[in-house]
This record gives sequence, structure tokens and C-alpha cells, in this order.
Amino acid sequence: MRKLPILVLGSLVIGSLQAAGADFVPPKTDAEKIANAASAAPAAVGRDATVIDIDDKGNLRTLRKGTNSWICNPDVPWSPGNDPACADENGWAWTLAYLKQQQPPAGKIGFGYMLQGGADPSNTDPFAMEPSHGMPWIITPPHVMIYNYGQLPPDYPQVLLGEKPDTSKPWIMWAGTPYAHSMIPVQ
Repeated sequence: MRKLPILVLGSLVIGSLQAAGADFVPPKTDAEKIANAASAAPAAVGRDATVIDIDDKGNLRTLRKGTNSWICNPDVPWSPGNDPACADENGWAWTLAYLKQQQPPAGKIGFGYMLQGGADPSNTDPFAMEPSHGMPWIITPPHVMIYNYGQLPPDYPQVLLGEKPDTSKPWIMWAGTPYAHSMIPVQ
């Protein structure tokens, strides 16, 4: 199981929080978490989605049972900034496999939203909990994701890969791992 930090301290994180939006206050109550989670997707998706909280140890807790097939989670406690996410059923199966460090389900292409953007410690290591020494958090704009689409062809443009992606255009996060997925900015 992924080991998640309870607290992350240091000047790197403080600087990252400023870059990710110093005005953001993480949701605390269940009602705040539900509203935050729903903000990850278009209103027509988020308002009827199941909302599942993920704590700093990777434990899941259902906050609201939805009436559509989408699952949203509020901001996660282990990254700076506001990064709620919503996924369809296949995208959620991929997310659960990732959280458990298991192989994503084969043949199930998923779709997800992160319309508040996000912050990631690495574009190459799916299980990094903080950026490599001297590297900043990767602050992503609002985007959609395509999960579990299979291996990239050998001639796929390498310019979209790497530790410092250009987040103004589509790129592949965690390429070469079972957790590779497309990141497609929508602003």
C-alpha cells in the first residue's frame, strides 16, 4: 500500500503552495468535501456523482452515494493546492488500482476530469510523494484525463514526455508505467 505523509513541511512545499494558489483552504467538513469533489467535473456530472474521500493513508470513505456512474474525490491531503478529481467507472477502477499499487484492469479505457487543476510531484514516478531534489511541484491547469489506453506507439512524440512537461498542451503522465495516462488541458 502506498505510504502517504501525514504532514509535509519545508520551504519547497511552502513555495509550491504559493505557486498553486495561496488562497486555497482545503475542505474540512463532509459538506465542504462534497462541494469540492463535485467542482472537479462539469456541474451535470459532479452534482449527481458518488463522492469518496481519500485520507492521508489512502483509506476510502463514501461521503455521498450518487445517482450517475461517476465517482469524485475531494482535494487529496498529500499534495499542495486544490486537486479534486472525477472519473467514470473505468477511470475509478484505474484510480483504485493506482492507490493500491496494483495493475490497472485490462481493456477498460477510462475518462476523468480535474477542472480545478492539480499538483504532482513527478511526471515520471507514479509513487513519488514529493518532487526530486531541486524540482518544483508540477502545477497543472484544469484538464481531462484518458486512463488505461494501452502502450504508446514507439513513434509517439517524445516532446510530450519527461519530468518537466509543458502543461499548456497535452502530455503523457507516468509514461512507461502501467499508470500512464493522457493529460489534456481544457483552458
